[in-house]
Parts: sequence; C-alpha cells; structure tokens
Amino acid sequence: MMKVLLIEDDAGTAEEIVAELSELGFEVEWASNGIEGLDKARALHPDVLIVDRMLPGMDGLTIIEALRKEQVSTPVLVLSALGAVDDRVRGLRSGGDDYLTKPFAVVELIARIEALLRRPTESRGTTLRVGPLELDLIERTAWRGERKIDLLPREFRLLEYMMRRSDQLLTRAMLLEEVWNYKFVPATTNLVDVHMGRLRHKVDGAGEPQLIHNVRGSGFILRPQQ
Repeated sequence: MMKVLLIEDDAGTAEEIVAELSELGFEVEWASNGIEGLDKARALHPDVLIVDRMLPGMDGLTIIEALRKEQVSTPVLVLSALGAVDDRVRGLRSGGDDYLTKPFAVVELIARIEALLRRPTESRGTTLRVGPLELDLIERTAWRGERKIDLLPREFRLLEYMMRRSDQLLTRAMLLEEVWNYKFVPATTNLVDVHMGRLRHKVDGAGEPQLIHNVRGSGFILRPQQ
C-alpha cells in the first residue's frame, strides 16, 4: 500500500483528497500546518508528498527545501492558488516535482500522483534524466550525452514538461495550457508546432536516434531511445 502525506490547511480540501485517495487504496496521513507536516515527512517516510504552497507555521516551499537539503528524494506535488509561471517555476526550483493550480479536479490530482509514483527515482530532484537527455533545473542547462543543448526559456520549459512525462502522448491543447499557460485553446494556431520543430532540431542532432516523435493528428511523445 502506497503511503501519501498530505500537508494542507484547508480542512474541506483535505477531507476530499483523503477520501478519494483512501478509496483507491492509498494510506493517507494528513497534516494541517507546515511544522506538523515537516515532522511527519521526516518520521513517516511517505512514498509521495502533496504540499500546499501557503501554510500556517511554515511555508510549503520551505518544507520542500528542508527535505531536499536532507537528501530526501520523495516526489512532491505542490498545490497552490498561485498559477503564474513564475510561481510554478519557484515551486519546481524549490524541489517540487509537479505543480497543480487550485481549483483542480481531484481526478487530475490522482493522475498526477500516479504519474509521480511511476517515475524512476533518479529523475526526481533538481535534475531530470530521460535516456541521454539531462536537464538541470537549477542551472537551467540541457545536455544530450556530452553535447550541450542551448535552449531559449520557452524551449527549456517545453523540454522540461516533456521529460517529466516521457513516453506519454502530449496533445497540443495540453502543451498550450501547461507550457504557455493558455486558459483556452485557440481555434487555429501553429505555436506549438513551430516551437516543437525548433526543439526537435536542437535535441535530435544529425545522426542521433530520434527522441521527440510527432504522432500525426494527435500530438508529441518524448521517447527514450531503445
């Protein structure tokens, strides 16, 4: 049974999450403030953490930073009412693995928790690795093997999003919402295709096995070379 630690000060939100996860077979512990949450994270060794950004006693990002300094690699999903790109980046740079903006559907939270639990341990923390690709989230650098990849900020965010969801089909609508923060999908736009074309040219060099695949009519997949 997978153990989840939820650190959330809103009782209504917490009760809903606990009920849904428990029904799916997760063992869920709840802490209602930051200090209690950090203590439980250290004592219980959960398989995954769900941490609210704004907490009484200790900020959620402070909790994550403290655990990362102690070499705790438990995957963390950050919850926050702050949805701006800068806030998301701050959450990830603090050591969060994924970021979900309030309000959210519990079914999406569950899907993200399941995705975090499927990730290999070495992909957690401040460095992402997928096949020959390596992304340093602190230094903001990208490498394919020994070759450095020079990325623009939007390209870096796009590659980061894809690496966190490798082997998953990503639709253009998903990418527009998560990478560009669009609240609606324009009827016609080639924004994703243009940026993806540039990214593919940088990631998949001449003579290198293709990592970014275009699934015609559906979207894109970052697939580690076999």
